[in-house]
Amino acid sequence: MFLILILLTLASWGIQQRLRSKFRQYSEIGLRSGLSGREVAAKMLADHGIRDVQIISTEGQLSDHYNPTDKTVNLSAEVYAGRSATAAAVAAHECGHAVQHAQAYSFLQLRSALVPALSGVSRFMPMLLLAGVVLLRTTPIPLGIGVALFALATLFSFITLPVEFDASRRALAWMDRSGVVTTQEHAVAKDALWWAAMTYVVAAISSLATLLYYGMMLVGGNRRN
Repeated sequence: MFLILILLTLASWGIQQRLRSKFRQYSEIGLRSGLSGREVAAKMLADHGIRDVQIISTEGQLSDHYNPTDKTVNLSAEVYAGRSATAAAVAAHECGHAVQHAQAYSFLQLRSALVPALSGVSRFMPMLLLAGVVLLRTTPIPLGIGVALFALATLFSFITLPVEFDASRRALAWMDRSGVVTTQEHAVAKDALWWAAMTYVVAAISSLATLLYYGMMLVGGNRRN
């Protein structure tokens, strides 16, 4: 199991590097329509009748996200002002989340409901797991609590998958209908979003493998006790 965790860590690193490489490559492919990421986002929101979501520029690379709490589409500077197929894909993807929110997409609602609980436990969960491993010969309770909390985090990772894939599906379908991208640009956008989605897939699998690792440790400790 430990070897599997190492391999998953390496896979995650490799996919992240591949994603960054793809984004650098595709950022040089300009949109024939000439629209910026902000303009693509504004058009997609308008086409879906969404008028209460603000589009803002945020710091950082690959920091793009939709915040359902304050209804903001947050685009990194290179996506916000970029006029490439990548910028269009990312902007449309984040607006896909806004459309999910407006249409009460069930998986997005479930993920949003888990956020408060996870934000409260994520700070001390690693320390709890470490303490649980150290104290396992004495009592399994701390590790049991840590495993239960980690299971919640793993559930969150897997719930995130349909949310991300659906947002990309919505983005690509809308870009086709609206004529924002050409056929070649659509292929570029699809590939960029696919590699972005793979980071979530590996993260979910890694979380499950880690959960199984601690779970087996807990079961083994109980048997010895």
